Amino acid sequence: MSSFGTIFKVMTAGESHCKSVSCIVEGVPPGMRLVESDIQTQLSRRRPGQSRLTTPRDEKDAVEIHSGTEFGVTLGTPIMMLVRNQDQRPHDYSETDLYPRPSHADWTYLQKYGVKASSGGGRSSARETIGRVAAGALAEKYLREAYGVEIVAFVSSVGRVKVPSVVASTDADDVDDIESPVSKEYLDMLNAITRDKVDESLVRCPHEETATKMISRIERAKASQDSIGGTVTCVIRNCPVGLGEPCFDKFEAALGHAMLSIPSTKAFEIGSGFAGTEVSGSKHNDAFLHKTNPQTGKTYLATATNNSGGVQGGITNGEHIFFRVGFKSPATIGQGQKTSTYEGVAGELAARGRHDPCVVPRAVPIVESMAALVVMDQLLIQLSRQASRSVLPPLAAQKGQPEHVDDGRGALRVLKPSQTVVGGTAAVERVQANERGDAA
Repeated sequence: MSSFGTIFKVMTAGESHCKSVSCIVEGVPPGMRLVESDIQTQLSRRRPGQSRLTTPRDEKDAVEIHSGTEFGVTLGTPIMMLVRNQDQRPHDYSETDLYPRPSHADWTYLQKYGVKASSGGGRSSARETIGRVAAGALAEKYLREAYGVEIVAFVSSVGRVKVPSVVASTDADDVDDIESPVSKEYLDMLNAITRDKVDESLVRCPHEETATKMISRIERAKASQDSIGGTVTCVIRNCPVGLGEPCFDKFEAALGHAMLSIPSTKAFEIGSGFAGTEVSGSKHNDAFLHKTNPQTGKTYLATATNNSGGVQGGITNGEHIFFRVGFKSPATIGQGQKTSTYEGVAGELAARGRHDPCVVPRAVPIVESMAALVVMDQLLIQLSRQASRSVLPPLAAQKGQPEHVDDGRGALRVLKPSQTVVGGTAAVERVQANERGDAA
């Protein structure tokens, strides 16, 4: 389907070579300042033609907000955003009338719908992700202003060129176990990485030495009219505790759904990922301890390590959430490939058109945007649950006592609404006033 989300719901429309691509976003909170420039930054990071490593298709991807705002303020009604296509070349795709491109969606789309777009990739083109990025930028603005959420992605590998210390090495066959599947250097990098630092690199890799090797690898693929894949790593910082909907919409399940819906993705892992399968439980478990917030001076329960990647039991635990997404090598290449026509006649296809030799540099803002959509939707679901609970009378008979239910066989531990609310200080104070019976 072309929609994503439950409360914060996004529907995208448009194809690679049609007049425009667009999205409609429902569930946007009213009263937030929003203008085109709030959206444009991420779209410009995603757009084609931004460097020698990307497709030369020249699109400015200028966004237009058509509804849902007035005088630069959201109204709480659906927001429609549109980007016009300007540099289409449908004549570059005449060969695909005869040949389905190997590993592309030409054949499967034709089988599913009985018809397919005659040029470009249609809905399977990366042009479709414009709507996702626009909606994600909108969600991210709310998350940043209301909760201080920070989402930063970067290229962590291109082909076999990888950022060092992504995870501790597990290659030695004679080593039965390792100390940790996630290195301290990697976690330190996730704590400090910024978009400005990421964007200093042409390939959006913050590790300078590795970035140089990545650029060379992409240029070799481009020179031979071939392509190469890679991975994008993303960290979500300051995400509220308690997001995620067990059992089928756990936070990491929603993230996996979002990431694997991006064109060209083939893999997803969160936290220690596959490396965590090679470590004993005694070393993989994230022990709890009290930490002190340096800004407020308040103590809070946290974990000593973060092999879980910020999610336990499908619910966010307040630690940084980090995950990695794998992108295959782009299917459309200029190099001749032995294949068959739609009728099964053997032949050779050398695709024309303008295509990325590697998608991961431009995929960075797409990954960030899909992460923002997941956090935003899960947050609104949790806020609705907490709002409905906050108006109930307290369970405890005496004010100021922890809520509990005890039938003689044991006590059920129940936190007061103010102990679980994720709406910031003002929201906590409102719920606490309700618990005390004060006037709102």
